[in-house]
Amino acid sequence: MNYIRQFDPWKGNYCTCGLKYSLAPYTGCDHRCVYCYITTYIPQAFNCRPKADFIKNLPRDLQKADNAIPISIANSSDPYPTIERKYNLMRRTLKLLSEYDFKVLLVTKSDIFLRDLDIISSNNIALTVTITTDNDELAKIIEPGAPAPSKRILAVEQLISKGIPTMVRVDPIIPELNEDVESLIKQLAEAGVKYITSSTFKARQDSLKRLIKSYPELSATLRNKYLENGEFINRSWYLSQSNREQLMRNVYECAKRYGIKFNVCREGLGLERTSPSCDGRHLLIN
Repeated sequence: MNYIRQFDPWKGNYCTCGLKYSLAPYTGCDHRCVYCYITTYIPQAFNCRPKADFIKNLPRDLQKADNAIPISIANSSDPYPTIERKYNLMRRTLKLLSEYDFKVLLVTKSDIFLRDLDIISSNNIALTVTITTDNDELAKIIEPGAPAPSKRILAVEQLISKGIPTMVRVDPIIPELNEDVESLIKQLAEAGVKYITSSTFKARQDSLKRLIKSYPELSATLRNKYLENGEFINRSWYLSQSNREQLMRNVYECAKRYGIKFNVCREGLGLERTSPSCDGRHLLIN
């Protein structure tokens, strides 16, 4: 299969996802998040472009794939980049997946999916929206091409009001930058969110460089926490285990206060996980 592949994030031991496929209609992402890791393996990663003949060739892959296994869209390039408004590639993809009766785990940092609620609401799709912060000004710097967090929160509220299976990713948590998640989680609870997944920022050479360029006052702190006292795991610099646990426990405690179930992504921690899955597969209809 050319476009559908088994999800395997660098054969990482910390990944707790169950078996699923990975699919991405676009190469690269025009959200241009400064903390993004795809710039280490996708050429011109912030130059988002449709995959050639994607819709034409996708049915061939769907015929070979097992529709008992959910398809995760997308794990490297956001399936709803701003150019989706021009190409409608994701909308056509969802229609094809519906025809072949696939379960879908849809992950995005956009609100363009609101256009496709007619398809999403009538198929076996669980939608996860990433909201890193509730501070629109901070988001303009670290996620310059993505819709404002305030718009994403409103979009999540619409999803839940229509009964669409929904989860939120509160990540990545970056030391000294967006550690305080109380306000965000309070707003998510008010919007009706029942499940969140969180994770810490995993630094790579280029993403750390971009982050420090954006916030030079954090240079010493970030270098100390990652390069000097962190752990090098699966080609990324992690925070130390104690630092990761502190940040994730803070998210967990906030979620618990507001009645939201919690899980973590690729942290290798023994924290209590109150949400049945980290990727929202528990929201799919078996």
